[in-house]
Amino acid sequence: MKVYCGVDVGAAQTKVALIDEAGKVLGLATVKSGVDFKKAALGALRKVLRESKLRRSDIVRTVACGYGRHNIEFADGKRTEIATHSKAAFTRFGRALILVDIGGQDNKVIRLAQNGSIETFKMNRKCAAGTGAFLEEIALRIGVPVSRMNGIAEKSDGEVPLGSFCTVFTATEILSHIRRGVPLAHLVKGAFRSVIKRVMEMDRLDGFVVLCGGVVAHNPFIQQMFSEEISGKVEVAPYPEHNGAIGAALFAKEEDGA
Repeated sequence: MKVYCGVDVGAAQTKVALIDEAGKVLGLATVKSGVDFKKAALGALRKVLRESKLRRSDIVRTVACGYGRHNIEFADGKRTEIATHSKAAFTRFGRALILVDIGGQDNKVIRLAQNGSIETFKMNRKCAAGTGAFLEEIALRIGVPVSRMNGIAEKSDGEVPLGSFCTVFTATEILSHIRRGVPLAHLVKGAFRSVIKRVMEMDRLDGFVVLCGGVVAHNPFIQQMFSEEISGKVEVAPYPEHNGAIGAALFAKEEDGA
């Protein structure tokens, strides 16, 4: 069996995916990127090989993508995260779509044509508002683990709108609401809504929308909230946090002629 590897080195997390010749996912792993991208990638690779009971010699080809892709010396090829996210999404859905990736440090909105080609893409690199870093800051301010935010938002019977565009100013706004006695659940749901609004300001979501990224993976309630905001259908990529890594692995398979 031939095994293909995709490595997605993001600013916050490094993800690795292994697939076979049929494109079936054999293993997935995630580690913190930290300050040494090469070390993080090797750590994630060792983890996925251990958990999937495969050997490094089983890997035929590796493609890296993401913020730190140029630091991955063991990669045979490199692609942008725009290309790899698009590859994975189109391989799965096979139709024109709008891919929304909500990551730890940035967001992407990628519009794919009916044949899978990239028509346009937009990224928000100016500010962390609307990203995973934003939700982490809010969680810190309200004193709850990030892992609990999805459950809290799901149970909320209301929400408070957050008007600030800046993560720092929003944190201050949150403190003001806390002093006024606004329920915690309303603050969390308001933070989720703020993430969605920031994404919607990037581009028109006027078609078939597919969500991916770590924020979506750990907060599935965001899919339902997105559906409330737009008229089109909203789906989530099968492995939302590893979508880019899977796309990189698919490129590795393609480059091998499989």
